[in-house]
Amino acid sequence: MLLFAIAYLAGGLTVLSPCILPVLPFVFAGAERPFLRSGLPMLVGMALTFALIATLAAVGGGWAVEANQAGRWIALVLLALFGLALLWPGLAERISHPLVTLGGRLSQLAERGESDGATWSVWPPVLLGIATGLVWAPCAGPILGVILTAAALDGASIHTTLLLVAYAAGAATSLAAALLLGRRMFAAMKRSLGVGEWVRRGLGAAVLIGVAVIGLGLDTGVLSRVSLPSTVAVEQRLLDQLEPTPNMLAAMAASEGSLPIEGILPSLSGATAWLNGPPLSTDDLRGKVVLVDFWTYSCINCLRTLPYVRAWADKYREAGLVVLGIHAPEFAFEKSIPNVTGAVRDLNVTYPVAIDNDYALWRGFNNHYWPAHYAIDPQGRIRFHHFGEGGYEHTEQVIRQLLTEAGRTLPAETDKNAVETQGVHAPADFATLGSPETYLGHDRAENFRSPGGIVPDRTSPYTAPAKLRRNEWALAGEWKIESERAIATAVGDRILFRFHARDLHLVLGPDENDAPVRFRVRLDGAAPGVDHGLDINAEGMGTITGRRLYQLIRQTDSSRDRTFEIEFLSPGAQAFAFTFG
Repeated sequence: MLLFAIAYLAGGLTVLSPCILPVLPFVFAGAERPFLRSGLPMLVGMALTFALIATLAAVGGGWAVEANQAGRWIALVLLALFGLALLWPGLAERISHPLVTLGGRLSQLAERGESDGATWSVWPPVLLGIATGLVWAPCAGPILGVILTAAALDGASIHTTLLLVAYAAGAATSLAAALLLGRRMFAAMKRSLGVGEWVRRGLGAAVLIGVAVIGLGLDTGVLSRVSLPSTVAVEQRLLDQLEPTPNMLAAMAASEGSLPIEGILPSLSGATAWLNGPPLSTDDLRGKVVLVDFWTYSCINCLRTLPYVRAWADKYREAGLVVLGIHAPEFAFEKSIPNVTGAVRDLNVTYPVAIDNDYALWRGFNNHYWPAHYAIDPQGRIRFHHFGEGGYEHTEQVIRQLLTEAGRTLPAETDKNAVETQGVHAPADFATLGSPETYLGHDRAENFRSPGGIVPDRTSPYTAPAKLRRNEWALAGEWKIESERAIATAVGDRILFRFHARDLHLVLGPDENDAPVRFRVRLDGAAPGVDHGLDINAEGMGTITGRRLYQLIRQTDSSRDRTFEIEFLSPGAQAFAFTFG
């Protein structure tokens, strides 16, 4: 959200650029005309022109991404150019001169069209808008270029499109204000140019520093030690600390309505299947306290939360609590009903589970997270939510409060130490966690370091570099990298990952015929020994028998970086994502 706000503000501040001043007098010349007849068509023309130029820039960025490593350096060069343009307005003026000249001529033509025409026409203000767009787009170039080029480093996405929309909305807002306020705003903008130039120069310096950091690899080396992974731990600690204490919640329970009403339980009719019972509707749940748990069975965060959800379902069932699991898949194999049925059985989930393969329930709740918990009162009102791990005592207190409001008799509170959280269900060691979730499919892959980069959707040879830095990974052998998975096509294919965490998990699957695949794990080139996970032995040997999350490493000492390596002893293995704990 912060990035969208910055893009919006950057678009609004573009009107302060010196190179746009030549066309603003023509814009303000129409300030006294009706906005709908003059100003609105002008803004439409400007937006259409900007959309065309931004689309061409985005296509160019997409081409750079397809060029893999070469495209990364092209994008860095362009990013440096935009940074220099922010530092030196003269360079920006030279870059934008052709379009500025064309825009100036079109604006003069539009002005003559309005003065010569006897009757009103929509085309002169539209033409003026096109001229403004031509002038505005290159003036916006340095800041807009930072957005587009940085997005190109990660690939085209809906996120990039929304950033452009936010940027355009900011610029349109500032120009609309200019039209309404007229010449007074024009004079104020002239006085503010000095401050605007210093802001531009500061942004330029920051961009050049960023280019140096990325070019030297510090973005995945030093910075990774203090950014994403540490942020996960900090966020989790903050969430736990911000949860009200049990005493506070007990006091809250004394007052009905102390929990806010966040919405109404949406329809459950969009579920594609139901497990552990017949389909449920909102009418079936009316009069009951309901805890909804959004999860998916290969999600490590969901697996670590699951013991508490099972405990609440068992303990409060007689008091009237209904726990409803909503299984919303992350990977394609999690849409398979037999796969989910097997996972529900293996994980001892006995409460009703709605299969949300079409994400209808996900959208109904406006949910964005795995896991996510929603508490619903007997009137069908959503009274509480919690995203992610932790906060278990708080969530249980909310359950007890809603049951008390409903007049139910409650059992004693749960001893948090009585909930079994062993093996893959054990809480993460956030104090030492230094590696983020990492996807192996080309749609979301990051920090891939095999020379030549990813070759999408084709079987290709890969080699591992001599050295990996923290959170970098590589392939060795013959691999086919698809949108959400990497497929080992030959005996001896390997994955290497330099990580810092107590636990390492890997979501794996057998070949397309479901034939088991044997593999060997090494830690710093040797058998893992006492640091082996649940799904391998001390020698590092294991077998892929189904599509799920495999715990491969659980260290006794997680104070240093380690290099993980997995070698597949038969072809066809599918690897989806690393997670850590």
